[in-house]
Amino acid sequence: MTAETVSWAVEHRRILTILGIIAAVIVAFSLAGYYYLQQQNEAASLAMAGAFRTYDASIVPAGTPQQPGMTTFSSVQERAKAAQPLFQSVAQKYPHTHNAAIARYFAALTDLDLGNTAAAEKELQDISHAGNADLASLAKLALASQYRSTGRDKQAIELYQQLIAHPTTAVSKVQAQLGLAETYNAKQPDEARKLYQQIQKDNPTSPAAEMAATRLQAMK
Repeated sequence: MTAETVSWAVEHRRILTILGIIAAVIVAFSLAGYYYLQQQNEAASLAMAGAFRTYDASIVPAGTPQQPGMTTFSSVQERAKAAQPLFQSVAQKYPHTHNAAIARYFAALTDLDLGNTAAAEKELQDISHAGNADLASLAKLALASQYRSTGRDKQAIELYQQLIAHPTTAVSKVQAQLGLAETYNAKQPDEARKLYQQIQKDNPTSPAAEMAATRLQAMK
């Protein structure tokens, strides 16, 4: 070390000390933030597991005796009403976790089950523009299905075409093609037939090809 360097270090010792303390504090906060997020993710995952158990519970006829250790519901609406606040709680309590976005998606699906279509569509539209491509594609798929079932074929077709052009791990090209073909089926059967034939050609040994063959047979 040169004399000039030693002299500078002595003269600026207080500054160096302060900078060292700041650096240590930043590291400490980074570690604290990391552990906090880890704890939040773990808690959110546990809460999501409980919400999924409710959302995935069996639907049984009213009056069916309750089996020990099993959660059942007498209707889809009853199940959705029980599951929705669980998903909403995850989204609200753990907003900075990956599970929060997933919880919002499933809360929107429960809104569809409960007939709250305006709220569901708004939430799904928001999620469809999210940065998570897989979740965005699932939201688009749900929206497309909702549009199709309510006679908004043009909007459904646009979403299915987007999904075909940009498939994700969550929503494959063939899933979107099947949805698009179903949308075409009633009013544009020739377009539907072309899509089913394309699915068979591109996926000859897949369950999708078998489904396409069944649909083609039904169209004859």
